[in-house]
Amino acid sequence: MFDMKKLICLFFVFTISHAFAQKRAFGDGEWFKFRVHYGIVTAGYATLEVNNAKINGKEVYHIVGEGKTTGVSRWFFNVEDYYQSYIDKEKDVPYRFIRKIDEGGYTKDLQIDFNRDTKVAMVYNKERDIREYVTFKKDAQDMVSAFYYLRNAVNVNTVKEGDTFDMDMFFDKDSYRFRLKFLGREILRTKFGKINTLKFRPFVEAGRVFKEKESLTVWVTDDENKIPLLIKAELAVGSLKATLTEFKGLQHSFKIIAD
Repeated sequence: MFDMKKLICLFFVFTISHAFAQKRAFGDGEWFKFRVHYGIVTAGYATLEVNNAKINGKEVYHIVGEGKTTGVSRWFFNVEDYYQSYIDKEKDVPYRFIRKIDEGGYTKDLQIDFNRDTKVAMVYNKERDIREYVTFKKDAQDMVSAFYYLRNAVNVNTVKEGDTFDMDMFFDKDSYRFRLKFLGREILRTKFGKINTLKFRPFVEAGRVFKEKESLTVWVTDDENKIPLLIKAELAVGSLKATLTEFKGLQHSFKIIAD
């Protein structure tokens, strides 16, 4: 069965690293739903939602992500994953990240609070009631906030085929560098119609899940929303896709190519 933890991470980290120049790509009320499938077989669904909130007196976007297996897939490997991130509206950096997962009996319940002044993160393992303090790099993102930060960070008007983008990530208790390569533009046929897209390839670690270093490909809308339309992963156990099926609350018009 597929590894939902890896898949949801890919949604949040690898999907939309492209861009936007002056207008913000997202806002309060935005919502996405994705179907995760092997060919015609649906393995699960994932959603992302943005809402206004406050944390420690600061105006933030509260991002909630959920991933679940469905149908027959639950018999083989039941997954219920929940992710949350509280992101500064102006600086696009996270103040708090929550990861609560149950993947076939493997559970984790973490809350990470980022102190942006001291650059120290308090990692609270709720299952064991253990708190650890770990330093992080100045502009480090969590796996959810990265999705939204990158939608505003890179100027798609100047990006060229072959360009790469790097950023610092903080996951659980570790820091690492993430790199994304821009492959070019492509017209993609979707349930919504034909869409102009930007095509990217994240650099991921080969091993237990992925076949090779560059086995993941992502298509996102070439407009001011920067919506992930399709994610295709060549896994060690076959090919897995995640397709956008529903959306609402977009900040900008959704552009479809007329036939």
